[in-house]
Amino acid sequence: MAFIIRAFLINDGNLWPAEFGFDKVQGGELFGAGIWPFAISIIVFSLIIDRVGYKFAMFFSFVCYAIFGAMAMMAYATVNAEVADLATAQATAWTYLYWGSVILGLGNGTVEAFINPVVATLFKDEKSKWLNILHAGWPGGLVLGGVLAIGLSGAVANDWRILIGLMFIPAVIYVIMLAKVKFPVNERVAAGSSYRDMLAEFGTPSAFIAFYLIFSQLGQVFGWDAAASWGLIGVTTVAFGAYSRSFGNPLLLVLVIIMMPMATTELGTDGWISALMHKPLDAAGWNPTWVLVYTSAIMMVLRFNAGPVINKFGPLGLLAMCSGLAIVGLQLLSFASGVFFIFFAATIYGIAKTYFWPTMLGVVAEQTPKGGALTLNAIAGIGMLTVGILGGPFIGYLQETSVTSAIEEEIPAVYEEVTVESDYLLGKYTAFNAETLGALPEAVRAQVNEIKERETQGALGKMAMFPAFMLVCYIGLIFYFKSQGGYKPKSLDSAH
Repeated sequence: MAFIIRAFLINDGNLWPAEFGFDKVQGGELFGAGIWPFAISIIVFSLIIDRVGYKFAMFFSFVCYAIFGAMAMMAYATVNAEVADLATAQATAWTYLYWGSVILGLGNGTVEAFINPVVATLFKDEKSKWLNILHAGWPGGLVLGGVLAIGLSGAVANDWRILIGLMFIPAVIYVIMLAKVKFPVNERVAAGSSYRDMLAEFGTPSAFIAFYLIFSQLGQVFGWDAAASWGLIGVTTVAFGAYSRSFGNPLLLVLVIIMMPMATTELGTDGWISALMHKPLDAAGWNPTWVLVYTSAIMMVLRFNAGPVINKFGPLGLLAMCSGLAIVGLQLLSFASGVFFIFFAATIYGIAKTYFWPTMLGVVAEQTPKGGALTLNAIAGIGMLTVGILGGPFIGYLQETSVTSAIEEEIPAVYEEVTVESDYLLGKYTAFNAETLGALPEAVRAQVNEIKERETQGALGKMAMFPAFMLVCYIGLIFYFKSQGGYKPKSLDSAH
């Protein structure tokens, strides 16, 4: 609910952008401020969760929600008081919203850092099934928050603080429910597996990937130079390796590598698919938020009923099947037109991505129990950071190069005018320069816009490379486990 409510407030031009005077770039920064802390806190908290306790993590996350709420109210008060300089007041309010969002992201990550290992411990014989059921809460919150935001849009237009208040209802319920609960001891701790064993199961190569993503993200946010980021990556990786003295579980490293394109397939393409579906919905007079509600409802229902599907196909069989469906869904979306066809293709894609995240967590929990909270949560954090640092920009690269290549082929005379050389983390590329479009004749401008729209959608087909890679990996793992006598979850002997 917190995620979709904040997205609704940021994206609706009549709400936060109007009140606080920020543009789309600043809106993107504000949205990202609630995402990257989530990914970092889920990894960092996993290193200490067994020491500080699940209850501490639960209260910490609730305090983060409360601070976010207070800072949102401070932002409101700042621009609604009598001020001599509105622009200065709006800049101050935006700062409150930004750091409040960072703290909210830390709280959200902490929730997942403690609830994943709790569920894996409580249901250690059916981890994949119950982690799917747990993660039905994510789309469930999107559905509930989305429906409330749309249904109350009239009242919210007068006072957006209503949505902030609604966000606190589930937060208060959960802190009351869990305040007196006695949490189980983690499976790893109960079995007597040491802290060093947990780090050794994760391993130095996986730690390097995690530290690279964490410090690259922090470097982007705080403007560190490359030398500073690489220095921190090197120091932390060497320290981890010196203490753990382990390469780690090779299977876990394979799963970490698969998680990177998997997260990009699930999260990275969502924004582009939603944008594609927005157009026919806008034309029909529907609120575009229904796109997210629709796809989230599919995920919620299927995850709540994941048990029979996992029992029939097995976790790896289900992941392989979903990878195949994702390829089909992305290919169809790359040329879909019309409301029915777009929703049909999006439904196939929505079914495909439903089981990716929680089933991958289930496989990690079932195959690396010695890794405890660390292996289970770090792979989720790695997935989320990958989308922001590598996956999302790479999807943008695919779209930009598709557009510029088509312009070069179809209208070579204007190619130089409407393109510009650019670069990103993975190298240089030729980008579309929208600022020069206005100087072109109207007929040429229309042709360029048609190419841009067509090729941006068509690039979804190229994104099928991610699930194609995953499909090959999952089939390989199926054959590997078959050679070992079949897929069987590992358990830790209490006398470890």
